[in-house]
Amino acid sequence: MKSRLVASAAISALVLLGATGCTFITPQSTTIEYAASDGVNVNTGGPLEVRNALIVANEDGSTGNLVAAIVNPGAADATLTFEIDGLEPFTVRVGGNEVLSLGTNAEPIRIDDLDSIPGSTIEVYFQSGDETGEVIAVPVLDGTTPYYSDLVPAPLDDEEDEGDA
Repeated sequence: MKSRLVASAAISALVLLGATGCTFITPQSTTIEYAASDGVNVNTGGPLEVRNALIVANEDGSTGNLVAAIVNPGAADATLTFEIDGLEPFTVRVGGNEVLSLGTNAEPIRIDDLDSIPGSTIEVYFQSGDETGEVIAVPVLDGTTPYYSDLVPAPLDDEEDEGDA
């Protein structure tokens, strides 16, 4: 009878271990960080965090608007610089403990001479603070999706004049 009790306890322990042991070797999907939208998240290495970065471009990809949420979890103001090869760098200042949403509570950043058609990606270098920064492929979208339609860059006044002639 004693051996039956020991065997029963051993089998119970094996079943319990087998049923719960998979969490020791399988990564939990809830601990994996990812961008839950169309844009990408960027770790600048510095004080600022960039969330859901994307570019909404016109049809030919010559002009685009950078849309993103820039988070400053620190108390001090900080500056984000981003660069695209061949273009002048852009800078954005974000107040301490603030979120700057380009395209929502702030104007998106207009990028002329973009040269990247919708549906592609473009390499953008993001940097804040004294850290080196990161180059990441940012998606280029168009305005066919209704919630991006009002983010397509408007033509410059001289482009409108040329079209009217």
